[in-house]
Amino acid sequence: MGLYPVILAGGSGTRLWPLSRQDVPKQFLRLTGVSTLFQETIARIDGLPDVESPVVVCNEEHRFLVTEQLAVTRTDTQAILLEPAGRNTAPAAALAANFLAESFSGDPDNEHDPMLLMMPADNVIKDRDAFQESVLAAMPFAHAGSVVTFGIFPHRPETRFGYIKLGAKLDCERTGPCAHKLAKFVEKPDLATATEYIASGNYLWNGGMFLVRASVFLKELRRFRPQIAESCELAQRGSKWDGRFLRPERESFLECPKESIDYAVMEPLTDVPSEKTSCDPANYSPAVVISLDAGWSDAGTWPAVWEHAQQDEMGNVQRGDVFTYDVTNSVLIADHRLLAAVGIEDAVIVETADAVLVTKRDQADGVKHIVELLQTGNRSEQRYPRMVPRPWGTFEVIDQGPRFQVKRLIIKAGAALSLQLHQERAEHWVVVRGKAEVTKGDETFLLNTNESAYIPPGTKHRLRNPDNVPLEIIEVQSGGYLAEDDIIRCDDDYGRGPGMAKR
Repeated sequence: MGLYPVILAGGSGTRLWPLSRQDVPKQFLRLTGVSTLFQETIARIDGLPDVESPVVVCNEEHRFLVTEQLAVTRTDTQAILLEPAGRNTAPAAALAANFLAESFSGDPDNEHDPMLLMMPADNVIKDRDAFQESVLAAMPFAHAGSVVTFGIFPHRPETRFGYIKLGAKLDCERTGPCAHKLAKFVEKPDLATATEYIASGNYLWNGGMFLVRASVFLKELRRFRPQIAESCELAQRGSKWDGRFLRPERESFLECPKESIDYAVMEPLTDVPSEKTSCDPANYSPAVVISLDAGWSDAGTWPAVWEHAQQDEMGNVQRGDVFTYDVTNSVLIADHRLLAAVGIEDAVIVETADAVLVTKRDQADGVKHIVELLQTGNRSEQRYPRMVPRPWGTFEVIDQGPRFQVKRLIIKAGAALSLQLHQERAEHWVVVRGKAEVTKGDETFLLNTNESAYIPPGTKHRLRNPDNVPLEIIEVQSGGYLAEDDIIRCDDDYGRGPGMAKR
C-alpha cells in the first residue's frame, strides 16, 4: 500500500498582504527561507518509506504557479486537480481520494487502497525528521482503519488556532510521538480559555493534517456528509484531462457544500463508539490524534513570519534593501526600493512596488480589514502584485497615464504569448534583451536587441522567445482603453479561453 501525499494548495492571500495577493497567495511565496511554503511542503515528504508522487489540489487560477514551482523542485505528480471554486478542505480531499481510488479500481486483487497524507501547502515545519517520525507513528492506526490527525504541541496560549482535546491514551507499546483518541475539536478560544487549555495538558493545536486510507475517508464522508460525497464523486466521474491538469466536472462540484475535514468527518467520528484501542488492527479508534513537535506554524500572519524566519542580533527579520538604526523585534521587507527605519520596535513594514504596509506587530491581524476595503473598492492591489505572473513569464506595469501604459515583459526561454488581438489599443514593442519572434498579421519575423515593432489595433499578433535565455521587452500601449479585458485570444499554448484569462 503506497503513501500518497495530497497537497492542499488553496488559499486567498489576505492575511499577509501586501506580499500575498488573491492571485499569488502565501503558499507560493518565500516567507521564512529560500524556498516557498509549497516547495517546503513537497520537500518534507522526501525519504518517507513507500512514498509516491503527490496529488496537488489547487484553485484553477493558480495552476501555472503550481506547475512552475513543481518544475523548480523537479517533482512529478499523479495529477494536479483543479477546483472550479474553493469549497474548503473536505471537498478538496474528496476529489483526491476519489481520483486515487478510481486509479486502483481495476486491481483484481484489491491490494491497493491508497494511503493519503493530506497536508496544507502553507505550513512551516522546521524539523522534517520529527514530522516524518509522527507520520510513521500514525501508520499502524491508519492501516487499521482510523482517520488520523496530527496535533501540534502548543508552546503558548494562542487564540489564532483551533484546538484538539485529547481522549484516552492508546495502549501502544512503542516510544516516540504519543497517540490518543480524539475527544473533540474546539473552535479558536479567547486568551483566558487558551491559557486554561495549555495548563491542563489535554489540548493540542489543530494542524489540519491527516493520514487515512482512501476507502476509509470516502466511507466516512458518505456516512456523515452524503451531499459532499455525492457531489465530489460526480465531479470526478465527469473529470477531463487537460495536459497534466485534471478538471473535475464544474456544475457537480459547485453544488458541493463548503466544509472542512474537521467538521465533515473528524468531529462526527468522536461520537462513534469503538472497541478498546490498541495497535492491534482488529481494535481501533475511528479518530486518532498523533502528537507532533516539529517547529510547526501556519505562517498565516506577520507575527508568525517574524517568529519563524531568521532574525538578526536585534531580533529583526529583514529582506531586501533595508537600512535600520535603533530598530528591534520588527519585520522589514523591501521588495522594490530602499527601506529605511529609525527608532522603532515591534513593527511590521512591508514595501512592494504598488503598496506599503505599516503596523504594530501585535496588531498585524488587522490587515484583513484593509484587504476587505480594497475588495470593496475593486482595487487591483488586493488581487495581483505589480509584477504579474503568467505561464509564459511575467509582466510589470512600470508607468501609466491618460491613454498610455508601459509594461516590462519577461518571456521565458521557448515560451510564447497567445495569438491575440486588441480592439482598442495599439502596442509598441522594443527588445532590450534577447531575440523575439514576432507574428504580425500574416507575417512572422525576428527582432534583435534594440529593434522594435508596432502593432496597430485589431491586428492579430504574437510574441515568442525562440532562444534558450529570457527575452525582455518594453511594451508601450496607447489608446482610449487599456484594461486587460481588451483581448481576444485566437490560439494559446496554455489552454486559456478566447477572452480575458488571469493566466
